[in-house]
Amino acid sequence: MIRRTAAVALVTGAASISAAAALSATQAPVLNGTVGPGFTITLKSNGKPVKSLKPGSYSFVVADKASVHNFVLEKKKGGTFEKELTTVSFTGTKAVKIKLSAGTYEFYCRPHESIMQGEFTVT
Repeated sequence: MIRRTAAVALVTGAASISAAAALSATQAPVLNGTVGPGFTITLKSNGKPVKSLKPGSYSFVVADKASVHNFVLEKKKGGTFEKELTTVSFTGTKAVKIKLSAGTYEFYCRPHESIMQGEFTVT
């Protein structure tokens, strides 16, 4: 009886580890965006500015720190894509999963695009 219980626990534990490994393997990398409170906008991965990425799915986590700004992601070259991740009246944090394909992307605050923008490539 003890051997059977130990064997069941071992198999159950191994299944849990396999499920956790599969879950972490499918989680999208996180990109952290910030807009405001002043006239700044950033997009970082592991604390470093995003300059280039591989194609695939990413979790954009945007901290919008001012109700006068928004965070927009747009594909400039290599296709068409535009998504408003936060709105002008919104403040707080929002997470959105987005699949990126090859091309050049820009992120910006629509009301202040001339001074609040950045870009990165997906290759």
